[in-house]
Amino acid sequence: MRSLLQQCCCFLLMVALSAASSEKEILLQFKGNITSDPYNSLVSWDSSKDQCRDYSGVFCDSFGNVYKIVLWNTSLGGVLSPALSELKSLRILTLFGNRFTGNLPSEFQELTGLWKINVSSNALFGSIPEFLGDLRNIRFLDLSKNGFGGPIPSSLFRFCEKVKFISLSHNNLSGSIPTDVGNCSNLEGFDVSFNGLSGGFPSEICEIPGLVYLSLRGNLLSGSVEEEVSRCQRLELLDLGSNLFTGVAPFRILESSNLSYFNVSYNGFEGQVPVTRSCSEKLEVFDVAGNGFQGEIPMSVVSQCGGLKVLDVGYNRLNGEIPVEISMLKRLTVIRLGNNSISGEIPEEFGTIELLQVLDLHNLDLEGGIPDTLSNCRFLLELDVSGNSLQGQIPETLYNMSYLRILDLHQNNLNGIIPPTLGNLSRIRTLDLSENLLSGSIPFSLTNLSDLDHFNVSYNSLAGPIPLFSLQNFDPSAFSHNPGLCGAPLDQSCSGDSTNSRSRRPKLSVSTIVAIVAASLILTGVCLITVMNMKARRKRRRREDETMIIESTPLASSDSNLIIGKLVLFSKTLPSKYEDWEAGTKALLNKDCLIGAGLIGTVYRADFEGGISIAVKKIKTLGRIKNQEEFEQEIGRLGTLRHPNLVTFQGYYWSSSMQLILTDFASNGNLYDNLHGVGYPGTSSDVGNRQLNWPRRFQIALGMARALSYLHHDCKPQILHLNLKSTNILLDENYEPKLSDYGLVKLLPLLDSYGLTRFHNAVGYVAPELAQSMRLSDKCDVYSFGVILLEVVTGRKPVESLGGHEVVVLCEYVRTLIERGKATDCFDRSLNGFVENELIQVMKLGLICTSESALRRPSMAEVVQVLESIRSGSESES
Repeated sequence: MRSLLQQCCCFLLMVALSAASSEKEILLQFKGNITSDPYNSLVSWDSSKDQCRDYSGVFCDSFGNVYKIVLWNTSLGGVLSPALSELKSLRILTLFGNRFTGNLPSEFQELTGLWKINVSSNALFGSIPEFLGDLRNIRFLDLSKNGFGGPIPSSLFRFCEKVKFISLSHNNLSGSIPTDVGNCSNLEGFDVSFNGLSGGFPSEICEIPGLVYLSLRGNLLSGSVEEEVSRCQRLELLDLGSNLFTGVAPFRILESSNLSYFNVSYNGFEGQVPVTRSCSEKLEVFDVAGNGFQGEIPMSVVSQCGGLKVLDVGYNRLNGEIPVEISMLKRLTVIRLGNNSISGEIPEEFGTIELLQVLDLHNLDLEGGIPDTLSNCRFLLELDVSGNSLQGQIPETLYNMSYLRILDLHQNNLNGIIPPTLGNLSRIRTLDLSENLLSGSIPFSLTNLSDLDHFNVSYNSLAGPIPLFSLQNFDPSAFSHNPGLCGAPLDQSCSGDSTNSRSRRPKLSVSTIVAIVAASLILTGVCLITVMNMKARRKRRRREDETMIIESTPLASSDSNLIIGKLVLFSKTLPSKYEDWEAGTKALLNKDCLIGAGLIGTVYRADFEGGISIAVKKIKTLGRIKNQEEFEQEIGRLGTLRHPNLVTFQGYYWSSSMQLILTDFASNGNLYDNLHGVGYPGTSSDVGNRQLNWPRRFQIALGMARALSYLHHDCKPQILHLNLKSTNILLDENYEPKLSDYGLVKLLPLLDSYGLTRFHNAVGYVAPELAQSMRLSDKCDVYSFGVILLEVVTGRKPVESLGGHEVVVLCEYVRTLIERGKATDCFDRSLNGFVENELIQVMKLGLICTSESALRRPSMAEVVQVLESIRSGSESES
């Protein structure tokens, strides 16, 4: 009996070992289909290792069977291997943020036990596979941000009773939304935004009892929706924006107790906004802009919806006056009423809305003056009252709005002078005072506005000289139709001499004229010689700093073809002899010297005699750079930048077939690897670097803030990063941070909305406005920096699995725990040497930086001030 039992045990053990061996082969087949692995994410997938214990991103159950594969934000390229269909215990397949092409293999229909499929943000294309509807156990299906086209197959909803979330957004889908979606009786979220879908609103959607999230934004859907949407009583978010819906808008849904977001903007809705008997206390966004609504601003919405943060009724046909009661909504951050037929005056009470950031009242019929009380809105970022009939003077107290970015007062009847105090609006970028009745001169204080990119004072009655410096860089049209203005850039000279006075001047004698001409010739000759000497000295200095490489086979391919190239060195500390470079750049031919890869190119370490090491980035694509001259101009500009927390550009190399950028080498790798344990120096485990204690992490955060503040505020023109992530934060031998890849925006490939969502390898760091609409600003970098702050405190990746099969976005995770009073649950458990209050304040700063609205994010200069105050506050307490 015992012998029989032993035989059975041995048999089961052999079966288990055979299954394990088989699953390892399946995973290696998957790896074999990978054509690009820039971060060596699958380097641990080796036939000699145990797939359950050693394979990165692979998780096994207690029986040793693979049940979860999570490989996100790794930029893996290739096609999906059909071999995965043999993993019979697979429950979760998450490949978010890669570069897979092709389609889901038809063999995946054999994965009948799958709970979750997330292939968002890849480059998949073709029709949505119909077999997905046969996977009866699916709870989560995310195919968003790919290139899927054609109609949504009705078979997708054939057996979807267990599905809770479906996202097909940001694809190229067409046709109508299948009515079979009603079969998904447990569906909670449905997102098909930003496609080309047409047809009507399927009434079956709102028959799903637990639906809380519905986004149909950015399609060609049409018809009526009032009756259908009114049945969606559990909705928390409703976004029907940018479609072709007509008739009566679904305002009855406002009475739903859970609704927090209501957007029906830019459709064809008409009629009056009806009286709302009640409103959800949770409602924060009310956006009905871009329709044909008539009547007055809906008072019931103003009085009932006390929690509103965004009120947008612009671009309609509303009339009447601005209700003073709006000022009672103390949480408002955005008021947009522009492009209507609203009359009356600007309520002085608006100055009591302390958190207001945007006030847009353009193209109305307003009269009266600009209330002085608006200056109390100290956080205002945008004030647009253009296109009205406002009178009186510009309030001198507007300078109190120190965060103001946009001040647009054009096309009114404002008179008086331009207040010199406007020169204190140091952050302003748009200042338009044109088409008014302003007089006097342009204040010299306006030359302090160094961030201005739009300035216009045309069509006024201004006089006197145009102040020097930055204002003279604007087009003459910015100053036109002011008969009394003079000086550059206008052709009107500021000389006070008239023709009569010139005629009364005594004529010069011939001898005097000859003497003047001779003196002028001598002075010109002296100047020419001086300039020639300066040029000669510059050439000598340039020859010291540049080495022209005539034959550069080490920098070319291994064949014998001659490559003509140019090597420019910005630093005298680097070797200048050709023989040194011939030896050092052989690293480019040796894959063992590969230290990283990204969107712009591949990075190698090059070592020279004397212990000198540099990083050599081999450029993958020139992006929007057209030729050698433009490449040299871009890199040459970056070579002049100096900041203790910036990686220094050491030089560059150009040839017709290869371009290189030479920078400092950082011996302690990047912040991402040190935090998350991906091969930082001295370890091979999956635990973060224990040397990265809290004081060092805080110094890294502060150093990066200072570097970004330098790029945003001290560099003219401003330098944006737009690819900021923890892998671009390098650490030197003392763990001092060095920001890399800054100023290389032109080298980024496909820098547009579709390209970013499809190829951008900083998933989780990208600001929403950058990913969706390509609105480039320094606030995109602020968002990314906020994610890094949260990453530093929590030790978590920007997007990851917290266990089970749910995707967790870091900023949402932290925000939820802080709101529940569990901030300490966010802390990285491996941290030591920290002050709890410091971590909480840094997390809160990270959440402010990652605000959905760019207007609510601080500048990097303000971030530096906050971080310095956090540290100084802790030091004073100790």
